[in-house]
Amino acid sequence: MNTELYIARHLIQKQSHNFSRPIIRISILSVVLGLAVMLLSVSIVTGFKKEVREKVTGFAGHIQISKYDSNSSFETLPIVFSDSLRQGLEEIKGIKHVQSVATKAGIMQAKEDILGIVLKGVGDDFDATFFAQNLLEGHFPNIKADKISNEILISKKIADQLQLDLKDTVRVYFINNTETNTRGRRLFVSGIYETSLEEFDESFVLADQRHVQRLNNWTDDQVSTIEIFVKDFDQMEAITELVYSKLDYNLTASNAKDRFPQIFDWLALQDINVVVILALMLLISSVSMISTLLVLILERTTTIGVLKALGAQNVSIRKIFLYQAVYIIVRGLFWGNLLGIGLAVLQKYFGLIKLDQANYYMSEVPINLAVLPLLGVNALTLIIILLFLLIPSFVVSKINPVAAIRYE
Repeated sequence: MNTELYIARHLIQKQSHNFSRPIIRISILSVVLGLAVMLLSVSIVTGFKKEVREKVTGFAGHIQISKYDSNSSFETLPIVFSDSLRQGLEEIKGIKHVQSVATKAGIMQAKEDILGIVLKGVGDDFDATFFAQNLLEGHFPNIKADKISNEILISKKIADQLQLDLKDTVRVYFINNTETNTRGRRLFVSGIYETSLEEFDESFVLADQRHVQRLNNWTDDQVSTIEIFVKDFDQMEAITELVYSKLDYNLTASNAKDRFPQIFDWLALQDINVVVILALMLLISSVSMISTLLVLILERTTTIGVLKALGAQNVSIRKIFLYQAVYIIVRGLFWGNLLGIGLAVLQKYFGLIKLDQANYYMSEVPINLAVLPLLGVNALTLIIILLFLLIPSFVVSKINPVAAIRYE
């Protein structure tokens, strides 16, 4: 039987390995293009979701702790951020960083122009990595524990509206609920950032949180909210529950999905687009491979008849053709990966395709070249096409040895 299989493989391989044949070239091309489109789709969508998610959570944290009340404005009631609370939060498994924030609405005046802004006060425990990545000019405010800083970080949108540059001086005016007079602060622009998230860029100015604490007559341990960053975004909701269980009755915890449901619902819809593209590309590649396998089987009808006459089983003959189909698929996968990943790398490092920041929150098409999704697409392509190929392979069992030997 081993001799029969060897002879069969030799005869069939001689025909199926001839890649100059149109039917085989079309099959390989369909796999190449299909896989390239799937790889690009997965890379773009996962990159887009990752980019937007990091911008939203980078600005406001994965989880926020605030006073439990119905006030949805920026003039929130203070919460006491004690050392024991910080320690208790940092002990929760999965939490990467904890920081305090104090916010207050105000009016910024520069020359003859004024603009309503939200002053986001941060302390020396603030993780400025996100803003460093989105910094256009200057530097993040130099906030030290021993001295209050008058430096501020503004967005490019605010800078354009008020015609501000680095080192310019501005005045920001605030009104307390308990006071009738206006209180002002003279601040200096130390840096300009741009996140492309208009909801944030058009309002938020970062400064030393001690300005807000003094304006509100708070103590040094009183803040508006506590921002928490987690190590794994997929564990964010579970960690939110753990955080909430450690809080007093007058505090509440909410995560990014709770605060920005419209953005995350929109991101979830992108998965549907990927599923549709994957399904279409797999269907096209599978149909092309089915056609190729049928042609190979029909062209080798006489050989199949001889093998059956010698006692070869249908399963053994089917395996021979499936092996050849796998050879063609693997060749297509190789070139498909080369094309798809190559185009993705070009986009990632050269940003060839641009986007409208107002609609997509970024200036160019993002790419995520994570290994697992790319391997998953390759494995899915190979498995689905092979499953489809099992159907035409059953044609072998329908071939009559006597009629096949006489077949011309």
